[in-house]
Amino acid sequence: MNIAIVTGASSGMGREFVRQIDRAYTKLNEIWVIARRQDKLVELQRSVGTPLKIIPFDLSNKKQLKVLEILLAENQPTIKMLVNSAGYGIIGNFEKAEIDDAVGMIELNCTALTMITHICLPYMSNGSRIIQMASSAAFMPQPGFAVYAATKSYVLSYSKALNYELAERGIHVTAVCPGPVKTEFFTRAEKLQAMPSYKKMAMVDAVEVVRAAMKDSSDKKEVSIYGTKMRAFHFITRICSQKWLMSIAQRTNEKNAAKELLKQKKAEEKNHKKKQKAKKGSK
Repeated sequence: MNIAIVTGASSGMGREFVRQIDRAYTKLNEIWVIARRQDKLVELQRSVGTPLKIIPFDLSNKKQLKVLEILLAENQPTIKMLVNSAGYGIIGNFEKAEIDDAVGMIELNCTALTMITHICLPYMSNGSRIIQMASSAAFMPQPGFAVYAATKSYVLSYSKALNYELAERGIHVTAVCPGPVKTEFFTRAEKLQAMPSYKKMAMVDAVEVVRAAMKDSSDKKEVSIYGTKMRAFHFITRICSQKWLMSIAQRTNEKNAAKELLKQKKAEEKNHKKKQKAKKGSK
């Protein structure tokens, strides 16, 4: 039995990977989709032709990862493609973040990804491919996005090394490093602070990012960077001082935070005036 496995498949990049894998791999028996929201996975089945094996669990729970290990042992499939797409980030200064959110990023973005890859490798063979979702945030430390950038730096480094280790088995690993992508990611990411405006200007479509990632994976590239803006950013981070780049990022974040605070104050003043008018009108 030939299968693909996609984590974070209920939304965003993971969901789009399922759709594009469905079109690209015509000889798959099943796509195993992993995410917490079972209803979203059931809904996804309606938009693809390949049968989905729905595995609804929380990847940050190590005990639940044993379920995947058991299912693989019972079914003995050949995994043609593994896509580790599950992950999240929180924008804002680390000291203001809830520690559970910060540690949760490490557990999901790094630990779960590493464990799933290890669990799946015995079922992969010559020609199998692994796609790991990293980020352009991996290219340099990022004030205001410190933990997320660090986790993605881990994914990028780990994926590159793993690609070399698995070369003799004919298994290829591609780290995908997009900039901001139009997905549900930012619903959670902007919990503490809004995304800086300069990042909004670089926002791209998930369909295009996944399409490029699939092609780069097929071409056996170790890193997939979509778009001229992110390729330029990658180049800049390689030739410029990280300390200098971080100082620019920090100043930009501070200006953005000041603008957000001013915007919030104006909104509060506006609401206060409305309430005052409503009180006068009721007298």
